[in-house]
Amino acid sequence: PHLIAQSPTINRDHSRLMVVDTKNNRIFHHSFHNIIDYLNSNTVLILNDTKVFNARLYGYKNTGARIEMFLLKQIDKTTWSCLLRPAKRLSVGDSIDIHDNFYATVIEKKDTMLLHFTFSGNFFELLDRHGEPPLPPYIKPSNPNAFKQRYQTVYAKQAGSVAAPTAGLHFSESLLNTIRSKGVSIEYITLHVGYGTFNPVSCDNIHDHPMHSESYVITSDTSHRLQSYLKQGKTFVTVGTTSTRTIESAIAHSPPFSPGHFDSNLFIYPGYTFNCVDRIVTNFHLPKSTLLMLVSAYAGLPLIKRAYEEAIAEEYRFYSFGDAMLLI
Repeated sequence: PHLIAQSPTINRDHSRLMVVDTKNNRIFHHSFHNIIDYLNSNTVLILNDTKVFNARLYGYKNTGARIEMFLLKQIDKTTWSCLLRPAKRLSVGDSIDIHDNFYATVIEKKDTMLLHFTFSGNFFELLDRHGEPPLPPYIKPSNPNAFKQRYQTVYAKQAGSVAAPTAGLHFSESLLNTIRSKGVSIEYITLHVGYGTFNPVSCDNIHDHPMHSESYVITSDTSHRLQSYLKQGKTFVTVGTTSTRTIESAIAHSPPFSPGHFDSNLFIYPGYTFNCVDRIVTNFHLPKSTLLMLVSAYAGLPLIKRAYEEAIAEEYRFYSFGDAMLLI
């Protein structure tokens, strides 16, 4: 427990970086800004520019009961699928007051609830003002809003995620500029991280796990460039499991990396053959998670176990605000 990072490093690019060399079965220890040594003009660095929105809201029933709302998916301009706590205190038709002229009404009650929001103005601006960043349950700050900026990549642009693509948190503006100056191509895709990313694999047989689906977007310009890089034989380095899933899903299109808006439920686990991704930048992941299975598919489970054991021995910081790993 003491290795689970409860706050980010002071400087984004001064977190630690473990480099796992799968070809030679070796492990190296660096500072994150040393990642530049593993990138060159033949590299394409692929980043996920999704933006985390304040998905956690609090309000009150007319009885005075405090209700926590976790926004999962936008159905239309005013309707959201949500997790509510305590859900047993709510019935269809109940109203939850959030702020002046900003309230929610329960319109459907199942495993997740459908809420209709009544408001004036821009909904995401209201969330920014009255909500909280959806920090994972293993991070317990006294003031979640204190980490509002740091639970966001410096290149976050497209609002829609309920969790940060945490491998990208290590990149500072200055490091990205240094990477560009070295001739590295930087491309942005958008995959909105859903709540399913937190779902552990609980079934005995990995094939029985219902993999969650997430939406992603590749623009026309990015599509053309990715196709060109593929023909040139450039090295694809994905930042995070989200970018990895997107690129591995998109290369299967005809033509590869077709532009547009898509959904992916690609489940990458040991035995999977990577079709495009050459290297992966990632954080340290929770046990029994699909994310841990993805990195094990790349490096092999024995080497990943060894790397994690070494990370614990070396007191690396784990999970969302923790240190990073580069798989080569």
